[in-house]
Amino acid sequence: MSADSFTPALLVDPSSPAAAAAVPLTPISPARLEAWRAEQDEVTRRWLDTAAFKAEAGSVVLLPGSDGALARVIAGTGDGDEAWALAALPGSLPKGCYRLDPEPEAAATATALAFGWEMGGYAFSRYKSTPPAAGAALVWPAAADRTAVGRDVAAVTLVRDLINTPAADMGPEELEAAALALADAFGATLEVTVGEELERAGYPAVFAVGKGSSRPPRLIDLRWGDASHPKVTLVGKGVCFDSGGYDLKPSSGMKLMKKDMGGAANVLGLARMIMAAGLPVRLRVLVPAVENMVSGHAMRPLDVLRTRKGLTVEVGNTDAEGRLILCDALAEADTEQPELLIDCATLTGAARVAMGAEVVPFFTHDDALAADLVRHGTACGEPLWRLPLWKGYRKQLDSKVADLCNISDSPFGGAITAGLFLAEFVSPATRWVHIDMYGWNPTARPGRPVGGEAFALRALYALIADRFG
Repeated sequence: MSADSFTPALLVDPSSPAAAAAVPLTPISPARLEAWRAEQDEVTRRWLDTAAFKAEAGSVVLLPGSDGALARVIAGTGDGDEAWALAALPGSLPKGCYRLDPEPEAAATATALAFGWEMGGYAFSRYKSTPPAAGAALVWPAAADRTAVGRDVAAVTLVRDLINTPAADMGPEELEAAALALADAFGATLEVTVGEELERAGYPAVFAVGKGSSRPPRLIDLRWGDASHPKVTLVGKGVCFDSGGYDLKPSSGMKLMKKDMGGAANVLGLARMIMAAGLPVRLRVLVPAVENMVSGHAMRPLDVLRTRKGLTVEVGNTDAEGRLILCDALAEADTEQPELLIDCATLTGAARVAMGAEVVPFFTHDDALAADLVRHGTACGEPLWRLPLWKGYRKQLDSKVADLCNISDSPFGGAITAGLFLAEFVSPATRWVHIDMYGWNPTARPGRPVGGEAFALRALYALIADRFG
């Protein structure tokens, strides 16, 4: 396995020349504000009052020295997650270098602040003629886990960059290239099944969804780790563009469909974290990569598809294609009886209606697994919420001509029925988690600009590291 050489750009070593001249930066939470304010000199208190400083996240007070130069920054952290407490500052402070004063003593706090600072400088600039200006730098907090920060930043950056890339430059072949680069970097193996070979290899649903595009569909299969270690398998929905097929999306629904491979991007980012950390697991990543397009070769409404598991599926709607490619990949993953099976998919609009764009819904039959995932999500500042695989809704997927239909005729519970569909392809005994993620930030927040986003990535990594590390 090659070393992970990712180096954050906005975090500088304390021994560097820039660090020697770093401006002190004091983070203050609303809960600490009054007690801290009382300890300051009269001039500082006046500056705080003039600025109406309430320690809200992203708020700053710039204190001058006797020579008029910037002497100290007071920064509000708000009451939110530490990872994003200072994330607005790299782009809002005067260009230069800063150091935390006082230094956070807890490693978890120092690591979270460093991660958020670095992500505050993220920008997708591939198509910009002028690169964005570098943000303000921060001296590494002494207690921060530099390896963890580099690992997390690299993974989130990878996910965002893949999702943000337009579909013209991020089709099934380009997604394969991203997986190959990852495999090469960490000594993994990669097998890819392309085009009509998918049918011969037993992935008929993947082929049926992707055959309407001039860009051949494929199944990307990455393996890494010692064969004697516990098996952890990740499955990611890789619909590189989703027109809806013959059940064509309106323009408003199609506009963001370059992000429909967000699940694939997420599992590649998670795989990167696992391999970079050298976790003692036998990792497998399965990504069915397709475009769902309209053509004379595309699947039609009410076509009946065969699947890898042998079940037949009636296509009630060609725009419910993600579950069709996932069912083949999940069925293959399940044959190996992994210790943990996770799928990530930008699967349903119903999940967004239920949870909005920030809270991540997930499904599992395993109560202990659900509790662990929520716990790690809370610790990472990545909110997750378990939705039920309500068996009473399963009959809504019944078909008169096939074993099941890919969609319910009911307007209710769409995220649940999608989860129930996927559950048909996973053994009840398998520890399985289905993440119905959005893959996109619709509004900007510190460190999280509008655009592609990793969802539950650090929570899933923490879950795997806790169980198998």
